[in-house]
Amino acid sequence: MSSIKKLAGQTAWYGLSSIAARFINYLLTPYLTYKFTEAAYGEMSIIYSFIPFLNVLVTHGMETAYFRFGSKENEDKIYHTSSISMIFVTSIVVLAMLMYSGPLSTLLQITLHPEYISMMAWVVGLDALTTIPFSRLRLSEQPKKFAFIKIGGIVLNIAATYFFISTLPQLAQENPTGFWATSFKTDWAVGYILLANIIQNIFVLLLLQKEIRALRFSFDIKLWAQMMVYALPLILVGFGGMVNETFDRIMLGWWAPGGSVEANKMEVGIYAACYKLSILITISIQAFRMGAEPFFFKTASSDQAQKTYARIMKFFVITLCIMFLGVVLYLDIWKLFIRNPAMYVGLRVVPILLIANMFLGIYYNLSIWYKLSNKTMAGAWITLLGALITLIINYIAIPHFSYMASAWATFCCYGTMMVVSYQWGQRVYPIPYATKKLIAYFIISLLIYGINNLVHLVSSNQPFNYLFATILLVLFIVFVLKIERKELKNLMNKQA
Repeated sequence: MSSIKKLAGQTAWYGLSSIAARFINYLLTPYLTYKFTEAAYGEMSIIYSFIPFLNVLVTHGMETAYFRFGSKENEDKIYHTSSISMIFVTSIVVLAMLMYSGPLSTLLQITLHPEYISMMAWVVGLDALTTIPFSRLRLSEQPKKFAFIKIGGIVLNIAATYFFISTLPQLAQENPTGFWATSFKTDWAVGYILLANIIQNIFVLLLLQKEIRALRFSFDIKLWAQMMVYALPLILVGFGGMVNETFDRIMLGWWAPGGSVEANKMEVGIYAACYKLSILITISIQAFRMGAEPFFFKTASSDQAQKTYARIMKFFVITLCIMFLGVVLYLDIWKLFIRNPAMYVGLRVVPILLIANMFLGIYYNLSIWYKLSNKTMAGAWITLLGALITLIINYIAIPHFSYMASAWATFCCYGTMMVVSYQWGQRVYPIPYATKKLIAYFIISLLIYGINNLVHLVSSNQPFNYLFATILLVLFIVFVLKIERKELKNLMNKQA
């Protein structure tokens, strides 16, 4: 089996779980935008924008370090050492959150519910305990088990969320003096989302018992020091990445021109709901990262490694272009996943965010150069540059342009990171990317989007507009297949 076919197969399985994980947001987006007010949805978005920062802290680069060292040395020793490090750091972070729940609730503007901070601590702590066991499944190439456990937890999360948000209030109303009525809190909607997340994480831990029982309290401090030298820059990368990916929701809560905390949360809610419409791009990125990171490290010693990476980039960009068109050409359909029409005012950010996330996906693909060349500090500098751009644009522009500023900040941030990483990486670890061809595919995608917009300006006939959009999409796919027919034929019939 060719290496690219193998990566595609594993990515499909990782993608299945990633699609399910993202699709939960799609299943819950129409549901929660219907059940929650804009402000409540915004409050939930602020909380779930803070959790990724905590995840970076508790994982402290150990996941990537595990792949880097576990692919070359004694895997058991790496597994034990990285797991113990994870448990120790997680315990400190969870304890600190429990002790300082009051100040943190003020920072996130959820002072009416400081208990949410304690619940966040348990969400983060339990999730951290699954990180290295899941990494072991990926390194040992068990994507089916990985996908099964991920999807099982997600299904339980959906069921628990529906029970707490819909079934529990109904049970309480039917029997006002019964057990369910005494358990139900009318002003605790976001708390129930967190509780469903905790239940999911406990369930996942139970399914990972084989990997967890394999853990031995054997800690190699010399090995750990080597891993931390490699991982510490990745912590900066992680924090910078979270500033770029989620911190704009928190900044919107602080600086949006709403005039009050509640109005600002409404702005956050509108932006967060519309951000979900870029899900197809983020799905492909997450699925790719799951399969690609261990694959890239294992392929690094091959004579054809650089050519393989270049081919992967080409097919990845083509996939992103098709997904971009699949969303923007049918945005009038995708918007129906948001059940609150008051949020449609934010739809203008969707094309900007889709392109921004395309840049992010390309950047993740490019980032292999500093991971393979042990120059992880380069990744930290690039990500911090992106974070600086995000913070400056949001700080200056949010008070004037609200979430449109956040969308353009994301665009500028990821675009800059992509260009800098490409230029820097080609000097350190040259890879023969088909750069001109990929830029051409991207520009053609934008032209198709522009043509479709012009048709919408002169035609209000929805069936005709959808037919025209479909013709444009099919023409693009046929064009790409024609250009890449030789490459695709070789991929199907020969070893990569």
